[in-house]
Amino acid sequence: MTVTLNPQIMRSVEQLDYAVTIGDVATQAGLELNVTQQGLLALASEAGGHLQVTDSGDILYQFPKNFRTILRNRFWRLRLQELWQKIWGTLFYLIRISFGIILIISIIVMFLAIVAILIAVNSKDGDSNSGGDRDGGGFFFFPTDIFWIFNPSPDYNRYESRAGQSKSSSARSMNFLEAIFSFLFGDGNPNEDLEEKRWQTIGTLIRNQGGAIAAEQVAPYLDNITSSNQETEDYMLPVLARFNGYPQVSDQGDLIYYFPELQVTAKKRTLTAISSYLNEKRWQFSQADSGQIMLSLGLGTVNIVLALMLGGLLRQYGAGIAIASLIQPVYGVLLIYAIAFLAIPLGRYFWLQWRNQGIDSRNQKRQAKAEWLTLPNPKFRQKLQFAEDFAAEKVITAADITYRTDEDLLTQEALQSDKIDQEWQKRLESN
Repeated sequence: MTVTLNPQIMRSVEQLDYAVTIGDVATQAGLELNVTQQGLLALASEAGGHLQVTDSGDILYQFPKNFRTILRNRFWRLRLQELWQKIWGTLFYLIRISFGIILIISIIVMFLAIVAILIAVNSKDGDSNSGGDRDGGGFFFFPTDIFWIFNPSPDYNRYESRAGQSKSSSARSMNFLEAIFSFLFGDGNPNEDLEEKRWQTIGTLIRNQGGAIAAEQVAPYLDNITSSNQETEDYMLPVLARFNGYPQVSDQGDLIYYFPELQVTAKKRTLTAISSYLNEKRWQFSQADSGQIMLSLGLGTVNIVLALMLGGLLRQYGAGIAIASLIQPVYGVLLIYAIAFLAIPLGRYFWLQWRNQGIDSRNQKRQAKAEWLTLPNPKFRQKLQFAEDFAAEKVITAADITYRTDEDLLTQEALQSDKIDQEWQKRLESN
């Protein structure tokens, strides 16, 4: 049977110093408790972890600090996965720079084709002694006018020397070929880990509040709140399902929610700072420097101008010139690439404007819910006081452990018997 190990759980175990409860990892990774439990059992089974059980049934998972090495030695699949990640990093880099290389090749090919066609036309006109001066003058004007695209402008050179002062860390490491890819397709979804971040924050919020909260405290981190479910607090159902929570109603009708499994921890932990609301990042057109973007736009414009010029020359002289017949089969590809090079960023720009409007709207709604929590509201304060009755933190200590998988059962029974005898002796002495 194939064993699937969750990388989020592995990372959380390392961050929590290798001794964890289900609640610790679920909070750290933002995973459902059932998924966390299954993942921890699988990891403990394959990586030499041990279970320690308290008399109340709480489970502490203890992992060796070299568990990744153990897994790597046991599973060839994990070794291949790590190798593939390295290979894919190189392949993706080559893909990124390929668009810039293709652009430069396209410009060079079309420029040389135009020059060759004009030379051929000029030669024909020179041989026939008809209009040679006029065509020759047009030909010699063209290349001197177009050569600027192959030389960086003074402004671009100055941009290179200022790069360390004006660019962000991501843009600072971006060379020009990578910047062309960024200009075309952007730099990925800035909110790719939004759901993971959402549930990590909610889990941390619950843990900070001692495992008992009011629904209004979670609202700034959710998007499923509508006018119909706000009063009934149905938007709390996904939170309850993920972290095994339970509703409680006070005598005054106040409704709060508590999460017993998030109250159990392997180590006493300090309060973790979290944002007051879930802030979704706006999509950025490109992380490339403005100078790189302008140069990409300029080269794209030159590319499409050359494509149009080449198309006109092929239509006018294509039938009688050998070089034209060679370039004709690939001209369609060159033209499509030239158009797409400008059309894709243009369409993406307007799409990002529309998408960022939705992000701004959601952020404003979540921020408003966070600000509401700071307003004086006696009814809400009453709910918080009721939630404090259920707030607790249970730290598992060595004294709580009644069974562990890393020791012989007979030895544990003997130690447990001694422990019981000692407790009875203490009680008798106290009486």
